[in-house]
Amino acid sequence: MNIPKLTSLIHACSLVFIANYALALDVELLYAGPEDLALKGVRQGIDEANLQGQFLNQRYMLKTIAADEIDATRLTPYSAIFSNVDSDTFLQLLQRRPDTGIFNLNLDDDSLRNACIRNALHILPSQRMKRDALNQWWQKQPAAAAAARAWHPNFKKFAARDLNKRFLKQHGVPMEDLAWAGWAATKITSDTVARISTNNAAALLNFFKTELAFDGQKGNKMRFRETGQLRQPVLIVNAETILAEAPVRGIARPPTLDSLGIVNCEK
Repeated sequence: MNIPKLTSLIHACSLVFIANYALALDVELLYAGPEDLALKGVRQGIDEANLQGQFLNQRYMLKTIAADEIDATRLTPYSAIFSNVDSDTFLQLLQRRPDTGIFNLNLDDDSLRNACIRNALHILPSQRMKRDALNQWWQKQPAAAAAARAWHPNFKKFAARDLNKRFLKQHGVPMEDLAWAGWAATKITSDTVARISTNNAAALLNFFKTELAFDGQKGNKMRFRETGQLRQPVLIVNAETILAEAPVRGIARPPTLDSLGIVNCEK
């Protein structure tokens, strides 16, 4: 047997060994919100997590509830919660489960970031981040029509093309900002579970806040700021055309992701 085939066989046997002998781990996740693109993104992430989980003896289960069902729902079983609700309901979730990571999939309010609530994990760029991104672009291209986005179905770099194709094939609609946010939150969770082999909500939250380095198909190692905001590039678009990525080269000061949005909590 040649070396490449032998190497492949050893790798396959190793995966089988891990699947058979690793401690089984069930990860229960909760989505609160409507049946929209955010939920489709979460489901995409769950399906991909379970494919990976076959080799790690990990299984992901998702419960979905509407916003008006939250009061009657017991939140303790869940390793992480995905929130696609209004700001008051989001704050209620944060207060009820202070040791669980609550992923904000839809709200871009600067006030939620300024509140610096430890278990609030904001996936979409904030209003301030989007303003900063557009201001950088307009310094380079004054008065150019543009919008700031977290994601775009025509984004192709950093394996984004493959993610967009998978989502379109599975759901029949393009991946937009909300869908990417749902997928990203789920991917962050499943990657962390795979790395530290626990479904404990507090342990996962601590990792999210202190050790996470998440690519998200955007070409950067993205981390959560102390404000709870996910540091990330912002896409500058005009309809179906991607014009640029912020931080804008030659314009951003500092020339890093920290040129976008509020970096630190006010002491």
